[in-house]
Amino acid sequence: MTEFSKLGLAPKLLAAVEAAGYSAPTPIQLKAIPPVLEGRDVMGLAQTGTGKTAAFGLPLIHQLLHKHDKRQPKTARALVLAPTRELVNQIADNLLLYVKGTHMKVTTVVGGVSINRQAMALSKGTDILVATPGRLIDLMDRGAVRLDAATFLVLDEADHMLDMGFIHALRRIAPKLGHPRQTMLFSATMPKQMEEIAGAYLHNPVRVQVAAPGKAADKITQGVHWAADKSDKTRLLKSYLDDAPEGLALVFARTKHGAERLMKHLVAEGYGAVSIHGNKSQGQRERALAAFRGGTARILVATDVAARGIDIPGVSHVYNYDLPEVAENYVHRIGRTARAGADGDAIAFVTGEEIGLLRQVEKVMKLEIPVLGGERPVEVAPAKKSRGGGGRGGGVRQMHPKPQGQGQGQKRRRPRRRRAA
Repeated sequence: MTEFSKLGLAPKLLAAVEAAGYSAPTPIQLKAIPPVLEGRDVMGLAQTGTGKTAAFGLPLIHQLLHKHDKRQPKTARALVLAPTRELVNQIADNLLLYVKGTHMKVTTVVGGVSINRQAMALSKGTDILVATPGRLIDLMDRGAVRLDAATFLVLDEADHMLDMGFIHALRRIAPKLGHPRQTMLFSATMPKQMEEIAGAYLHNPVRVQVAAPGKAADKITQGVHWAADKSDKTRLLKSYLDDAPEGLALVFARTKHGAERLMKHLVAEGYGAVSIHGNKSQGQRERALAAFRGGTARILVATDVAARGIDIPGVSHVYNYDLPEVAENYVHRIGRTARAGADGDAIAFVTGEEIGLLRQVEKVMKLEIPVLGGERPVEVAPAKKSRGGGGRGGGVRQMHPKPQGQGQGQKRRRPRRRRAA
């Protein structure tokens, strides 16, 4: 079974796949498409860039074509939820390729654009609605869309939805869908909470997996450069950027304000830089991405909103200006380079406050990331907070550095997650 024609897809879909230039199914497509066509719930585990959209999109469209149901006003026949605007738009772009030559309609709803226009687009109904959870709830509250006709639910990048706090939105949305319902969940990692989500929303799912969680692309060269403080990180970043003047660099900051400050500093220093984060409107984000893709700006400073759903094959370097507080996000960040068979570099600037985060990343990656330079700083970890003002005080405690390498040091509390979309 090495060709799409052997998977049992409708002739119109096979024609669309051929027109899109797909020659053979990817491993996740080979494993996921048959059970979805059988009507089974599916839990798919695969990294970004492995063809997950076709893995759920092609069999979903096949089933919708064979149901022959008519679109009803303000309804959707299938719902795809994704955590970010960029991912929603990318999924929709792919689905539009697959529905060419059919009567199927694909509609997107995301924040940052006119909600009235989205309500108008939904007034006559749609076949497949691709949405971010927050904007979808806004439209539901306005009475602009009903979900009782939707008998298919896809949760894409579900682990990232958990990281971004969308679990409460999912609890509001899922009960509104029609029954019986087929549910597909796709994720790059499988934390404990994800197992709970699968147990709550999937019925006897088929589990398909094509890559171990935490595995990075083989062609990514990773490294750590020790930094004394934030200003040292900025100095190091500019040095690395100067060493690769022709490269396309994606720089990750932990917070929205931090990303914006860093971008403005780089621009003031004469670098061509743009930024995307949660404080940017959809139009601003699209213009920044267009400048980055087109080479007008060779540096894109971003929060984790850019770690998934953005496929820019030319990214040569990923710089972790700040390490993520959720270790699994490191995998998605560095996965933005070494696309389409190319090589790529991923470099993290690590201060004493982030050594604990580095250990968490290495645990997920199952490897020790080589040190490229700098003097290992004294490790600084947050002290336990007391309740009611008594007991231990605030401040930080210092941990003595090991003589060489990162090692597996003493465990520490995971830092409180900071929402940085």
